Amino acid sequence: MSETTVVAAQAVARKRGSGRQTVRFVLGRIGGLLATLFVASLVVFGALYAAPGNPLSFLTQGRSMTPEAIAVLEAQYHLDDPVWLQYLRWLGGALTGDFGTSIIYNQPVSQVLAARAPASALLIMMAAIIVLLAGLAVGAYAGLKPGLLSRSMMAGATAVMAVPTFVAAVVLILVFAVQLGWFPVFGAGTPGLDAVHHTTLPAIALALASVAFVGRLSQAAIRQELSADHVQTAISRGLPRRFIVQRHVIRNAAMPVLTVAGLTIAGLIAASVVIEQVFQLGGLGQLLVSSVQQKDFPVVQAICLVYVAAFIVLNTVIDLAYALLDPRIGLGRRTS
Repeated sequence: MSETTVVAAQAVARKRGSGRQTVRFVLGRIGGLLATLFVASLVVFGALYAAPGNPLSFLTQGRSMTPEAIAVLEAQYHLDDPVWLQYLRWLGGALTGDFGTSIIYNQPVSQVLAARAPASALLIMMAAIIVLLAGLAVGAYAGLKPGLLSRSMMAGATAVMAVPTFVAAVVLILVFAVQLGWFPVFGAGTPGLDAVHHTTLPAIALALASVAFVGRLSQAAIRQELSADHVQTAISRGLPRRFIVQRHVIRNAAMPVLTVAGLTIAGLIAASVVIEQVFQLGGLGQLLVSSVQQKDFPVVQAICLVYVAAFIVLNTVIDLAYALLDPRIGLGRRTS
């Protein structure tokens, strides 16, 4: 067997091994995703029994009812079944999009959520875009062009990070909605550009602190890569700065930034509840607050499960993206 044939065979074997390792990594992440979702469903469903009182008290709203009426409610919501059977029935319905019937609206929970979900999705999506574009731009500029302007930008970012989200929302409303009149004060608007116009100010308020955080992280990551030995060696060899920045600095700095930025964007899901309440957007966050106040537990369970599932799925996507940026780290390959 010639040396060329041996080398080719080794290359094919490495390629096959790499493919199998990639498949195992993806399957492992999917398995972890499913297991985490299962545990989350247990916690969300169990919260009904951990809350003060019992499920029947939420349904009756404290009213006195005859034993026959109570029996009808128990049969309607399957409260006379064992807990494990109630959970399996609820989980099976959730997997098919059936979360039961809302106590307050007397409609299927899935329909109630479907009417509110677009406003929340648009808010989180716009805030995520602002976080990525503005945060990475600010951090890259401050990291690559140190000076008075960069220091001022980072000082401003530090100050913004200390401002609570609801305070930033109130200030933005007073300045850009009340005084300048550029944006509406409340409401989600009609679908289309009007909805984008109504959601712009809430999205900025939601993203403001995260932009500052991602900007500072990006600056630190870029500064660290610029001082790395391989970058200094490339500079000493006279390679163009633009090539060094694109090939070595940005790519290596993107890995920790991607991870933290992804987690930050996932955190926007929880923070959106406050913003929706302040701006009265009528999304899932505002519905969650009103449902808790009105003890509409089927709606509360459904929204909590949707939020937790979105957070877990987003984190899994971040893990996969991290592996694509550096397969040796993500797939656990040995460098020796």
